[in-house]
Amino acid sequence: MKSLDLLRSLYSMASVVEARDAYTGGHCWRVAQLSELVAIEMNLDERTRLRIGLAGFLHDLGKVGVPDAILNKTGKLTDDEYEVIKTHPSIAAEVLKHHPLGDLAINGALAHHERPDGKGYPNGLSETQIHLDASIISVTDAFDAMTSYRPYRNGMGVDKALDILQQHSGSQFNSNVVEHFCSIDRHDIDAIVLHSDHHTPMQVCPNCGPVVVVYKEMEQGDMTCCRNCGGEFSLFIEQGVRSLKPTGGVATPEQLQPTADHKLISRLAHRALPLLKKDLTWWQKLVGTAGSSS
Repeated sequence: MKSLDLLRSLYSMASVVEARDAYTGGHCWRVAQLSELVAIEMNLDERTRLRIGLAGFLHDLGKVGVPDAILNKTGKLTDDEYEVIKTHPSIAAEVLKHHPLGDLAINGALAHHERPDGKGYPNGLSETQIHLDASIISVTDAFDAMTSYRPYRNGMGVDKALDILQQHSGSQFNSNVVEHFCSIDRHDIDAIVLHSDHHTPMQVCPNCGPVVVVYKEMEQGDMTCCRNCGGEFSLFIEQGVRSLKPTGGVATPEQLQPTADHKLISRLAHRALPLLKKDLTWWQKLVGTAGSSS
């Protein structure tokens, strides 16, 4: 399999898993983008930045093993349900270890819910045992969760979310990562918060509230739908501002199926290619071919 195909398969798996949850559209992209910004702020090399971005996109891959009834529950989780949620990092690691490129993301995915104070999961690691990728994703994942909409609350403002990160610095979050995250230019953060792609603000269903899938390449009049209530919408663009217009119709079964944004995935895969070509000997050994990596 060619290098781009292998990268696309990783991004596609994460995208389809994310699409099962009507409220988390764009979460993978935002965590990946924010994680790369942290890596840049920390002056990490390009390959490390790209690896952290890839791991950020894949961090919730293990939710493929979480039942819909728990994943999409609008109320408070029971203790038993929370124990099921806590399995998703281990499930992600299990999936990734069987993928030819899984090693690139496995550290970030497995440990992104570990904490410096040892109270995290799945392994209760201490600060020095937590991989840098995971320490960064832990912060960006929490920040995006706080600033995004959920069925039981609106997203909080950026300043409040940053304050909470600082309050829990050193206990729940790596203090060095928090310091660098809070040093990122505010305009760069604002360009990611509540977006699902570059220059693509999220849209929410005016009927019931969840995120409605709108891709960057969509144009005036293109159709989309809410996977929660089944309402159908057309995209309306006026002076560059996007909004949704109800058609009065009901989405078809095909429209309601979780799908991946293949154009976004292709862009991300091309951008991540240096991860594979940094060491050509390693890459040729991995795929068992020479000269066919792209």
